[in-house]
Amino acid sequence: MLTIVMLWASGSVASAQSSFEVRDVMPRGTMELGGAVGYAQGTTAIGNGSSSNRSAVFVLPRVGMVLTDPLGKSWWEGNVELLVEPLFGRFIKPFAAEAVGGSFVLKYNFLSFGRWVPFWDAGAGMIWTNLAPRIPEQSTQFEFVLETGPGVQYFVTDRITWTMGVRLHHISNSNLGDRNTGINGVLPYVGVSFFTPRLF
Repeated sequence: MLTIVMLWASGSVASAQSSFEVRDVMPRGTMELGGAVGYAQGTTAIGNGSSSNRSAVFVLPRVGMVLTDPLGKSWWEGNVELLVEPLFGRFIKPFAAEAVGGSFVLKYNFLSFGRWVPFWDAGAGMIWTNLAPRIPEQSTQFEFVLETGPGVQYFVTDRITWTMGVRLHHISNSNLGDRNTGINGVLPYVGVSFFTPRLF
């Protein structure tokens, strides 16, 4: 009997949670609080990097706010979100090194796919890393970061999402140092986020 009651309660909660519309829980003024972990693997397929032997584990907290009401029609209907994303990294190849910094990230959320919210984001920021000047690509420890790529969030409840995505991640010093070949990598990541009620 207890099992039947528990199953009924679980079904009732699931039914209540499945009735929401994503566009209603992500209106303008909603905040996103969350984080992700990722693994960046260097690549020489893009740019002039001397080696793909560049790998790091990144921790990526995030605080964001939805800036717009829904834009567009049909499948591309979505909104624009601004994220502040600190970065803490540990390079494991070609040798142990640290990275710390952050980026501002613009994210376009597609709102027409039920609980699934595909997105595309692009960001820019700065980091400090003691990977340089010990590698041939870079001669300065303060570097600029450019990144972009697709992802998807799945609403487990009407406030909590699982997040996964992949970015092209670029590190360089914008020719402020003697060496600036740049480090390009592919950065897949997974995480979780909580969306607050609308703040304004």
